[in-house]
Amino acid sequence: MAASLWLSCGGKRVARLLLGGRPVLGTGVSFPARGGWRHLHGTRELLGTPGIKVLMPALSPTMEEGNIVKWLKKEGETVNVGDALCEIETDKAVVTMESSDDGILAKILVEEGSKNVRLGSLIGLLVEEGQDWKQVEIPTDGSDPSSLAPPAPALTSTPADPSVSAPPKLEHQPGKLQVRLSPAARNILETHGLDPSNITPSGPRGIFTKEDALKLLQEKQKGKPGELKPLVSPAPPQPTAMPSASQATAVTSAYPRPAVPPVSTPGQPAALGTFTEIPASNIRRIIAKRLTESKTAIPHAYAAADCDIDAILKLRKELAKDDIKVSVNDFIIKATAVTLKQMPDVNVTWDGEVCRQLQSIDISIAVATDRGLITPIIKDVAAKGIKEIAASAKALAKKARDGKLLPEEYQGGSFSISNLGMFGINDFTAVINPPQACILAVGRARPELKIVEDEEGNEKLQQHQLMTVTLSSDGRVVDDELASKFLETLKANIENPMRLALC
Repeated sequence: MAASLWLSCGGKRVARLLLGGRPVLGTGVSFPARGGWRHLHGTRELLGTPGIKVLMPALSPTMEEGNIVKWLKKEGETVNVGDALCEIETDKAVVTMESSDDGILAKILVEEGSKNVRLGSLIGLLVEEGQDWKQVEIPTDGSDPSSLAPPAPALTSTPADPSVSAPPKLEHQPGKLQVRLSPAARNILETHGLDPSNITPSGPRGIFTKEDALKLLQEKQKGKPGELKPLVSPAPPQPTAMPSASQATAVTSAYPRPAVPPVSTPGQPAALGTFTEIPASNIRRIIAKRLTESKTAIPHAYAAADCDIDAILKLRKELAKDDIKVSVNDFIIKATAVTLKQMPDVNVTWDGEVCRQLQSIDISIAVATDRGLITPIIKDVAAKGIKEIAASAKALAKKARDGKLLPEEYQGGSFSISNLGMFGINDFTAVINPPQACILAVGRARPELKIVEDEEGNEKLQQHQLMTVTLSSDGRVVDDELASKFLETLKANIENPMRLALC
């Protein structure tokens, strides 16, 4: 009775799907093979142990992609929450990624040394403890797009036509708007021969996503089901007539340039016009982007002052006798923090709409590394002594050069200092690090003669050590008058270091 009712309710069509299925012991009914079960339920069958996805995380506010430097766990090893999984190079530093799940690392999908891995990309798979990690199911970019497609129509034998071929890879055609495709979307479009220009991309920055491709595929199936025509490749372009030697000579410029730049050969003299292309790291690209944004969007104003650092050098020698080693830059950092405490209107940031006055004085110090410039932050500098500032600056600089800075050690800050004095630079101007409003550029100490009066009022020449500091300020929040007063106060604090102990 049940079987009759089942067949009368359209079971004949379903029965055809069950043909070739696997028989179940004790019954005369066959369950479908893999293809039939997929069509019955519209979902992809499980081929192995389900995995827990490990995705490329956002390890800094400006990070858009990262590089896999090193995996710290191997396939088959147990992973607990908080364990270090791998090292990722962001746009700022090399950061250790920690696991947010317990389990076993079943599969590493993005190997060490992989570059420019987008945020949210699948880089690995975990399985729960006790499961067979060797049989982990590797997803094909999330949901299986083939589950939405009808079975391919049977192809009848037809004469071979060289102009008909499988769907080619999507290529840019002249006169047609180029669309940025995600890898999953590109695979779906190439498989089904879809045109991405028929739908508006919904991804960030105009990227055509996998969801857009699946939506386009569903619309095509609803409109014209089963009509998946093979693409016809365009006719090959006709060969154009080559110009004669006399014509080529007539149009040749005085300084001819080759169509393809020459490539230099190792061990041989470089040919004229050759070059070596050096790939840019994530840090280099972000530095270039942020510097361009800063110089084009922020109205920079500059002011400079010469500071007499004889008192600092004398005090530094006295401290060295007690085995307290501090640098001139440490005094500059402390003097800047004290000045910011005296003038809180300069300890501000600009977020594009409003000015924010910060309560904590956190100073970013510029550190040059092989990967580019980075600015680790010394927190709450006004409350620290010179010795503590020196220790913090030394430790942060070492971590920056080793690429071991944590995100909280370089994100934020209220004021920046860049010192090129150790390179023999007298003075320079620095670019503001947004959203901060100011950056102080510090030059080298240089001897200069200066006229002074002795105790009896007689004038005489005396040598002094002078140092030029240049303030770059955001004119939207720190005007010229405020910047001048800041430099005046900073100069007084530098030339009288005993004042630093009073704040």
